[in-house]
Amino acid sequence: MRKFPILLVVFSLITILTYGCSGKEQPDPTGNEEQDIELKPYILGVDLSYVNQIEDHGGIYKRDNKPEDPFMLLAAKGANLVRVRLWHSPNWIKEIYGESTVIYSGPEDVAKTIKRAHDAGMSALLDFHYSDTWADPGYQAVPEAWENIQDIETLEDSVYNYTYRILNWLNNQDLLPQMVQIGNETNCGMMTTDSNPNFPNLNLCDGHWGNFGKVVNAGIRAVRDMENETGQPIKVALHVADPKNLDWWVKDAINLGEITDFDIIGFSYYPLWHTDIAFENLPQMVSDVKSKYQKEVMILETAYPFTTENNDHYGNLWSAQHPPLEGYPYTIEGQKNFLIDLNQNMADAGAIGVVYWEPAWITSAMKDLWGTGSSWENCALFDFQANLSVAADYLSEKYK
Repeated sequence: MRKFPILLVVFSLITILTYGCSGKEQPDPTGNEEQDIELKPYILGVDLSYVNQIEDHGGIYKRDNKPEDPFMLLAAKGANLVRVRLWHSPNWIKEIYGESTVIYSGPEDVAKTIKRAHDAGMSALLDFHYSDTWADPGYQAVPEAWENIQDIETLEDSVYNYTYRILNWLNNQDLLPQMVQIGNETNCGMMTTDSNPNFPNLNLCDGHWGNFGKVVNAGIRAVRDMENETGQPIKVALHVADPKNLDWWVKDAINLGEITDFDIIGFSYYPLWHTDIAFENLPQMVSDVKSKYQKEVMILETAYPFTTENNDHYGNLWSAQHPPLEGYPYTIEGQKNFLIDLNQNMADAGAIGVVYWEPAWITSAMKDLWGTGSSWENCALFDFQANLSVAADYLSEKYK
């Protein structure tokens, strides 16, 4: 039987009622809410988590110099899934924009993104970071709301209730995602950075698979309960960074963490950082992992630059000091060919898709923790005038 501490139940019910009454969208007059949104056999995904923020701060997306909706633009090219990250309580955004700001990557912003995706005919992947800010292999901070938890049972309940509450709130608006990601790049676990001494240890690099498994399984149970209650299928994905970590991580997750009720093994692949497995060897690795664990496999994050130039004063993450892959120069054609070949290789290996990370992060007056503008505009699928690039034509190819 699932345990629900009284205070958590009360808090969850209050929050559900508050969100459910205040955030419901009006029916779309175009009738798009009637679309049968489902995952496609091969997923051509785009992570558009930043788009609302960019548009709120002056960014304008274009095709042939005419303003257009980026969701519609990418869907028209062939994108069929939008990935969107969710932070627990990212109140630090108020320090950047002021008290009256939209809380980007919070629930309301995520709901807006999912609605835009569905209105464009694309499915949605909701990425639970289980943190108030970025979660990645080197940084997995505990949400402030949970930092004083001292036992694994309470943390399990908190993760279950939070995951279920968000999904239920979205479902009340007809915005249930078609895929849910439990944690982001959880190579060494999650909620491990600067945690209190008595906080349950979820550090996988120290061998704490038991605690990690309980927390991940709590999130998965929330997804399955929502799936059963609504009758709407929701795929569950796990996520690690760098293909070299895939085999050992999944083996330990299953055998040591007892995490088995998931559908998709997802990984990040950035040639800039992930060099141990050569580009040409990725298909065999994917095929082996898929066969060994009998789970679907997909790339949940990737990107490639079309230039090493900057379009603003925010230094780019991918610069000239990082050499290109052989055969794929840092040009629009090189970017497009990389994406075509990567997708074809993944399809041939039996993977179910590839998600491009933040292809619409153009320069604007938006701010993050490190600067104003974009540190990724040279990896976007939009050129420096914010016109959709011909590199986006990779989305129009047929891979299966």
